[in-house]
Amino acid sequence: MFLSVLFFLISLVPSVLILVWLGKRHREDALYKDVYKSALIRGLISVLPIIALSGALELSNIALKVTLLKGANVFLLKAIYNFVVLAFAEEFIKFMLFRGVLKKKPYPYSWADVTAVMVIIGTAFGLIEDLPYAIGANPMTMLVRGLTMGHVGYGFVMGWFYAKRLHTGKKAYGVLALVLPWLVHGLYDFSLAPELLEINDNFAFLGVSLAVFDLVLLVLMFRFFKRAKKMEIYQTTLPQFKTYEQPEQTQTTENYQ
Repeated sequence: MFLSVLFFLISLVPSVLILVWLGKRHREDALYKDVYKSALIRGLISVLPIIALSGALELSNIALKVTLLKGANVFLLKAIYNFVVLAFAEEFIKFMLFRGVLKKKPYPYSWADVTAVMVIIGTAFGLIEDLPYAIGANPMTMLVRGLTMGHVGYGFVMGWFYAKRLHTGKKAYGVLALVLPWLVHGLYDFSLAPELLEINDNFAFLGVSLAVFDLVLLVLMFRFFKRAKKMEIYQTTLPQFKTYEQPEQTQTTENYQ
């Protein structure tokens, strides 16, 4: 029991460090601190609306099973459950809460700022989601989840593409901001379905590959924030938020840890 608790606490460390790191961006900026706090809180409480939406989708899914999808292939039913009831509910709610922060918390957001807001929300939700997963999970599973941090990577993709949508004005990037994390998330959940592994153990390779992909997303995220400090395109206030600029604000300097 003690060992399981220890491994669980260790698995939380990477996510906590990311939240601390992102909290120190613009460390002297009181407005940014307010944005950070709002994103953090929304990420932590996002589990509540996610449960509500997921529950509603599950009821609809049950209704479909006994009507239009009666007798349907078990893999189709499992795919609907993983892609819609689970993955879509989580990514959609996080996306809406993310947009809510940008709308309700005035700030001269840059491309990097918008991305950071979504990463904060995703990371905070991932921490809360780890709590029920820890019940009955083996230490290795806890460590893998703690290191891959799927919701951090999904948050990075969502934030980056939505910022690009704001920068370019092209709505297609806003669609990609939601669709790409949803598809990867849904595929990962589906790859872990026992029904799939019962057919052929080789399907486990899909889940492992997607876990590695999560690590790749983490590398890309850190690379982005490192490059963002030196690239004006990522530091310049996006057009939609120009009205929140302060006269003395310098857009090309940031404090990072």
